Amino acid sequence: MSKVFEEIESNSGEITKYRRHSNGRGFVASTATVDPTTHIEPTAYVEPGAQIAGRCWIGAGSWIDRDVTLAAGVFVGANVHIAEGSTVGVGSEIGSHSRIGINAKIGAGAHISRDSTVPAGRVVPGSRRSPVPLQSDMTRAA
Repeated sequence: MSKVFEEIESNSGEITKYRRHSNGRGFVASTATVDPTTHIEPTAYVEPGAQIAGRCWIGAGSWIDRDVTLAAGVFVGANVHIAEGSTVGVGSEIGSHSRIGINAKIGAGAHISRDSTVPAGRVVPGSRRSPVPLQSDMTRAA
């Protein structure tokens, strides 16, 4: 008999049940919702309460935290962390090794360059024409 769920214990002792997503075999928490057309690489995690629409791609080693919402067609590169409560709009792209802070809002069609950091609570307008500046640029603008 095969195991449907895998239990993983966090450093704080909390146990979360994950299942393997049918498209890509990534780990999806039992209380997360992921469209079957979304691809999740085998070493990526989707945490409880996350909602991921169709035609998304989540790269290897990426971590979609609790209560994150990804709209349709979002591309998430490798080793990306999207923090709790964040929202990513339709067709947005997040480059590899990027960090999206807690409760950040990424607009539809936004392009986040690789190795970028979007601070907690930041709103990034959607536009394919202008990539999000690196954290050092955001700090100077503030």
